[in-house]
Amino acid sequence: MDHSLLLIFTAAVFEQTWCQNNSTLSINISTSTLQTTTQRSTTTDLPNTTPTEPNLVCENKGTLQNGICLCPDDWTGTTCNISNFCLEKTPTQTSQFTFPKTVLGQFASSVERCPSRTSNGGIPKASALCNIFTHLFDTPNTLDCGLTLDTINANLSGATQAEVLLLASSTQILTSVPEQLTAHNITNAVQITNNLLSRDGTAQRTDIAVSAVATVSQLLSASHGMYFSVDQTAINELTQTLQKLSLREKSNPLLVQPNMAVQSLNKGQTPIRQVQLTSFKGQSDTFLPDRIKLDTTHAEISKDNIDLQMNVMFSEDFDKDVGFVLYDSDQFFQSKSFQPSLDTKRRVISANLQENLGIDHIEFAFTPSVDSTLSLNDFSCVFWNYNKNDWSPEDCSKTMNPTGHAVCSCKPKKFEKANFAILMAFDTNYQYSEALQWISIIGCALSVLGLTVTAVYQIITRKSRGSSPTLLVVNICMSMTVFYLLFIFGINNPVQHLNVAKLSDQNIVPESDHHKYPDEGPCTAFTALLQYFLLATFTWNTLYGINVFLLFKNGVSGTPPWFPKVSLAIGWVIPAVIVGISLGSTYSVKEPLGYRQEEFCWLASLDNKQKFNMGKPMFWGFLLPLMLMLFSNTAILLYFSHNICRTNPNLNSSRTTPLKKKILSSFSLALMLGLSWVTGYILIITHEKNLKFILSVVFCLLNTTQGVQILILFTLRPLLNSNPTFLDSLRAPNIGFHRKTFSLWKNKIPDSNESYKSTESELT
Repeated sequence: MDHSLLLIFTAAVFEQTWCQNNSTLSINISTSTLQTTTQRSTTTDLPNTTPTEPNLVCENKGTLQNGICLCPDDWTGTTCNISNFCLEKTPTQTSQFTFPKTVLGQFASSVERCPSRTSNGGIPKASALCNIFTHLFDTPNTLDCGLTLDTINANLSGATQAEVLLLASSTQILTSVPEQLTAHNITNAVQITNNLLSRDGTAQRTDIAVSAVATVSQLLSASHGMYFSVDQTAINELTQTLQKLSLREKSNPLLVQPNMAVQSLNKGQTPIRQVQLTSFKGQSDTFLPDRIKLDTTHAEISKDNIDLQMNVMFSEDFDKDVGFVLYDSDQFFQSKSFQPSLDTKRRVISANLQENLGIDHIEFAFTPSVDSTLSLNDFSCVFWNYNKNDWSPEDCSKTMNPTGHAVCSCKPKKFEKANFAILMAFDTNYQYSEALQWISIIGCALSVLGLTVTAVYQIITRKSRGSSPTLLVVNICMSMTVFYLLFIFGINNPVQHLNVAKLSDQNIVPESDHHKYPDEGPCTAFTALLQYFLLATFTWNTLYGINVFLLFKNGVSGTPPWFPKVSLAIGWVIPAVIVGISLGSTYSVKEPLGYRQEEFCWLASLDNKQKFNMGKPMFWGFLLPLMLMLFSNTAILLYFSHNICRTNPNLNSSRTTPLKKKILSSFSLALMLGLSWVTGYILIITHEKNLKFILSVVFCLLNTTQGVQILILFTLRPLLNSNPTFLDSLRAPNIGFHRKTFSLWKNKIPDSNESYKSTESELT
């Protein structure tokens, strides 16, 4: 954080990004897809597992990382030079549908949609599979726009084999828009898919199995909040059915969809001692058939281009089938003990064996690859306990290998079918502000000195001026002085949490994926005091403006006698109410960052994705009330400037006011109304870099010297009246009315009149 007062305070109040990275949080466990070494497609190449030449050139927007080309989904090969897609398909004589460019092995939804008047308005009319062998779309599957998931679920049990295929493809199309899925839709689709894969002989049909797996993949993209109301029993049944599918379905690259993969290693003539699944990195966060390797050779978990790896080790020769199911997220595994709050992704791996014979243990690993805003705090190795419907760390241990992989070793009692995951808790990489340097300290000190002198002067000379303006100016000086002192001594957080991984020896399920520290030190107290006195300053600014308005409206009688007492109540009580609501509704000792920030002691404003959140106290506890007060103060300034500058032909002025004095009068009022903060709001909506810098400098100069300006305009001016020629340019005029003569006629008798000559009302 910059040492100047502007850059610290502007960042704290308006920018909120000066010390924080706005990049969106994500756990970049880029996926790969399962594929046996014996059945690799001839049109795709598995990424190299050893670093290539340093001068390797990646094509088609591939990126070079650790000597490996990471390819986009639609390209593959060592240098991303092999196409991995079907070209866009337009309507022909045999097909009336348009399909966009699609990655091999995935379903494309037609551009044509069901009419809005139908039950499925907006849903694609058809889907087509991009064939991995021909690089062309298969014959499209069409949807009856009046068919619903409820109807399919009710009719599936009595359907013929031919009807089952149609219902399977229809279910895939009806779930192809995940953002529109409700909890009821998800439950229906889960039950339909489970029914499809449980029917005798149905799962052995590749076309039905592929449609079912594609449906599950689409369900995993539905809104996370919808799964709170989904039938968990139905989901448990589906996950166990998918485990059985992985054991009786031959390895097939078509059973790899963007959010899930089902693969098998069928028993061979040679017994094995271990099975290894390796998922290689890609640019995207989805599964693809050409980025997964499944073999029986042992290898350490140490490769730089690996996202995840699982080794199933046997203590004796094993000659049965082994199956794997990969889920791109834990949507199907809603935990009661682990409640994530960040936008993190937790992959789930299911290892499935026909018999629990000769098993030694399972070892699996993830690379905790995240952006610079996060660092790993701790993790837990778990498996899904169907009896408890929750994650269990039993029979698992954890380590962190030198390459940075989180490694787990598990040996549950029932080992034939188990879903494994690594639950990670992260720290935010806080960028704490530096200590204030001499420029900021001098600026604040001068303002404190100027405000103190002004307050003392106003009190000493109160008998020569109106009581209300004196009261208002003194309270403005008091609140601003305390704020500057709090800013100097309390803006920096004295308790700093360094981002060093604190891996515990115990394998305990974390409460959340975001590690939170309990409140320590005085930072929360300083935040509340800073909020209070800054709000109090602007409240008194607004009361000063109201006083000016009342003096203009009631030129003869002045401000009402009750105004000083009401001002005292409003000026100090209203800010306290706002601070009390902010603290009471957002603060807790276990989670202080609901109210304040961690980097410096000021109100919280960003959500977990490092984006400005209007639900945080920064907006409704400061910016919103400040905006309302600045609006009213701006209106008062315009009203004041209009009145002192206009000429009323119906009044005979006893003197004229120079233009210079009028301008200085408006400037003095604008200073006391705190209108320099309007530049802060302009700064928020400005995106042009140079203009943003200029506004930042202006904001700094206006607010750093505010105390000095008040000293010059409201204290030094009357003291320098004895030498007006020497310091004429520094003199600030009284903010008051023109001397005007009004003729008042009583009973409309021209010869009987009284003249009233107004006195100059000093508003300072």
